[in-house]
Amino acid sequence: MPEPLLVDRTDAVVTLTMNRPDAMNAFDVALKEALRDALTELEQDRSCRAVVLAGAGGAFSAGQDLREHVQTLEGSADPLDTVQQHYNPIAARLANLPKPVVAAVRGMAAGAGASVALLADFRIGGPKTRFLMAFAGVGLAADTGASWSLSRLVGHARAVELLMLAEPVSATRAHQMGLLNTLLDDDEQVLPTAQELAARLAAGPTVAYGAIKRQLSVAAAGTLADALAAEAQAQAICGATADHRAATFAFVNKQKPVFEGR
Repeated sequence: MPEPLLVDRTDAVVTLTMNRPDAMNAFDVALKEALRDALTELEQDRSCRAVVLAGAGGAFSAGQDLREHVQTLEGSADPLDTVQQHYNPIAARLANLPKPVVAAVRGMAAGAGASVALLADFRIGGPKTRFLMAFAGVGLAADTGASWSLSRLVGHARAVELLMLAEPVSATRAHQMGLLNTLLDDDEQVLPTAQELAARLAAGPTVAYGAIKRQLSVAAAGTLADALAAEAQAQAICGATADHRAATFAFVNKQKPVFEGR
């Protein structure tokens, strides 16, 4: 059997490719566990400074593998245990990963597949990109962090619309709504463009990027006082890095800074 998740390392960029193209990269247990465990490893991997998420074939991910889920419904006392065992950890690791994440969203991103894409810091799409918050279509509420990420990207009213009506969102509308950061004219350029962006980010101040992610998370749910406290903590951490010192001297001397992620 092919590996459910392909891991490619190019310099400081790690590309994670969901590899079930015949099933539109739907999440079975093997793929969920592989993605969860890979993200856990990358969190501590100092050689990885940016991550790309992609899907093999013509889709990003169709979400939960419903063929497998039917078997779970018939044979398990807790058929949605996968939320606690797999989807919640995946969402938490993506949201809290202290390095940039870029999603190359070619084709359909549905259900948990859409949720995973929405937790990336950047999303690149092409003409065939589609988002579908499919949960209500099978009588479920949102999972994999969609109730948290979606309203932050498109606002409360549109989040309600997308989750309750469960209708596909075209690439153009996704770009207009903020689900995509960049919409390309060519689907074949989605992955290379995502990897180019990840390489640019990997060459940047990755300690600061991680701090920015934490700041925004605190500020989104907290008070001004919470945000100011998070900013003070982040600046204390970033200010002590070799990157900050070297970049400051480079700026003063009109040189291009070189960041090493420390």
